[in-house]
Amino acid sequence: MLIVAERINASRKPVRAALEKFDAAAVQAEAKIQAAAGAHYIDVNGGTFPGREPELLTWLVEVVQDVTELPLSVDSSDPAALAAALPKTKRAPMINSVTLEGDRFERVLALAREHKAKLVALCQGEGPMASTVERKLELGCRLVDRLTDGGMALDDIYVDPLVFPVATDPASATATLHAFAELMRRYPGVHTICGLTNVSHGLPARKLVNRTFLVASIAFGLDAVIADPTNAELMAAMVAAEALSGRDEYCVDMIQAFQDGKLG
Repeated sequence: MLIVAERINASRKPVRAALEKFDAAAVQAEAKIQAAAGAHYIDVNGGTFPGREPELLTWLVEVVQDVTELPLSVDSSDPAALAAALPKTKRAPMINSVTLEGDRFERVLALAREHKAKLVALCQGEGPMASTVERKLELGCRLVDRLTDGGMALDDIYVDPLVFPVATDPASATATLHAFAELMRRYPGVHTICGLTNVSHGLPARKLVNRTFLVASIAFGLDAVIADPTNAELMAAMVAAEALSGRDEYCVDMIQAFQDGKLG
């Protein structure tokens, strides 16, 4: 399971405060703790400051890379912010994200090719939201087809079918699970990913809901997640689910995690 660490996001109050003061030490502490917890990519997002996102996203890329060798997930809906920040990446990044909306698709695809980036493809476009399995697959297939036609390898594409809060859309979780499985069946070699915490928005016991959805998602084929790697219970559930799904042959990784004291 590929883990994209989510905590350096301007929507979080501590990160927003750090951005307001250009507090590099606070941001770097977040990066280091997530790297130590098992992240594979560190997501950086500076998108809650209108008009300043290119500047702040570039600053985040620079200060985080000073303290970790991990590649970054450069996270923005604004192609201009991506264009400013991506040249500062030292290792092949991930771009989070591309959609089918307007001219954003072509602009982000060009950036992904230029920077040899992996690309999160959100099932989002003009028209209805991706609320059903059918709509998720329609948008997901269009994204994959257009990206591969544009020169992207399947191995560099991470399709996010968009799970919505089950508190307001009770069928969203199961629709997303089936979309994971079907997209990976139709496109062998493509990856699926999700922003895990969306599913529990508005509910109590959110961490329980999140890790339960992650376990179910792994059973349906999910192989990447945007999540908090410092959540020990979540990571332990992921390790067990990987073993039970047959991805961890002879449970080698689970046994190692136990010996390392990571399973409680």
